[in-house]
Amino acid sequence: MRDNDTADIQDGMRVVGEATNQAEAFQAAQKTAPDIFILDLDLRAENGLDFLPKLISSFPAARVIVLTSSTEIEAHQRAVQSGAMGLVLKEQGAEVLIAAIEKVHSGEAWLARSRTASVLSGVSRSSPNNEEALKIESLTKREREIIALTAQGFKRSQIAEKLFISDSTVRNHLTSILSKLELSDRFEVVFYAYRHGLSKPPV
Repeated sequence: MRDNDTADIQDGMRVVGEATNQAEAFQAAQKTAPDIFILDLDLRAENGLDFLPKLISSFPAARVIVLTSSTEIEAHQRAVQSGAMGLVLKEQGAEVLIAAIEKVHSGEAWLARSRTASVLSGVSRSSPNNEEALKIESLTKREREIIALTAQGFKRSQIAEKLFISDSTVRNHLTSILSKLELSDRFEVVFYAYRHGLSKPPV
């Protein structure tokens, strides 16, 4: 990452630097505190997938979008399971990356449309262990409904309208859901739902 590389790429977005290896990324991020990391998984010298969990744990306030030319579903599934909130294929172009940044920055997930079903099908294969089963049993019927709708892509206001309840009630339910399942945001709720059979991945 170089400070003199800072440039505006879109209204409200700014590139604060670039890094060619893990050490540079950590050093630069500590100085600039970026909101979004764009992680290239196709690095030759270092494994981007191995680096991803370290990056997320070191900078929990930031969100990560992975960029790759690989079409291997297993790599995409691993990236998502490791905490990436976005997945962009290099062939898709800059406009798609910008759209992904906007979505991820707002707290939503972004997956390459052609990859969504395949990636999420892998995320949803595991069965809940005893601890997770107890968490799931603690959910109310309404909370399960909200989880399912959240996983289907409905926003909070849309969920409120669909269930004939207020926006603040949905917010309170989401807060309870995050607490019971020990999750941090809506994105984690989506993948938790797929992983534990609370909602079906899109087809």
